[in-house]
Amino acid sequence: MQLNSNSLRHNQAIDGEFAFCTPHPTQHVQMAANRNPHLSWDDAPAGTQSYVVCCIDSDVPTKPDDVNQEGRSVPADLPRTEFVHWLVSDITPDITSIAAGSCCDGITPRGKTEPPGPAGSVQGVNDYTGWFAGDPDMEGTYLGYDGPCPPWNDSLVHHYHFTVYALDTPSLGLKPGFDLAALRQALEGHVLAEATLVGTYSLNPDVPA
Repeated sequence: MQLNSNSLRHNQAIDGEFAFCTPHPTQHVQMAANRNPHLSWDDAPAGTQSYVVCCIDSDVPTKPDDVNQEGRSVPADLPRTEFVHWLVSDITPDITSIAAGSCCDGITPRGKTEPPGPAGSVQGVNDYTGWFAGDPDMEGTYLGYDGPCPPWNDSLVHHYHFTVYALDTPSLGLKPGFDLAALRQALEGHVLAEATLVGTYSLNPDVPA
């Protein structure tokens, strides 16, 4: 099985068009176009009845002490964890591509509660829901895709894993707003094949992606 993209190149920098934030010359970051990238896949195994697509940043700092703090940097050797940017389940087997900007085209303060997506699909919650908790202008439930915005002072380049799974079931039975833990539990025993593209991103001018 292969995952392809007109928007991404494996292990190469993600264009700012597909990010939540881009660098700003005086204020560190600025809001960006936040469009979902194009994805397409082929060579799925016989018996495939649905697909799942997800995007996960594997390099999020586990301690927030230094994150986005003036005069400080997030050390590269700090233990890292995951940050969910996109979860989509129940994509029907006749759909094998997602057009750029078709599921997200801009930033929605307080989050998209009914994001567009492939017909019949179900979209999960992303981790901006927790990130913006307590922010009076931005807090809310963020479903669907929202792109990269790593700490602007992180010493480590972040890696964004776009993965498609081919499944032996037409539905995982998940409800809108499901999380990564629920998805992983539902996937058990149903994955026929998978393929991944990794994009990199950094907002630190001293750490180019």
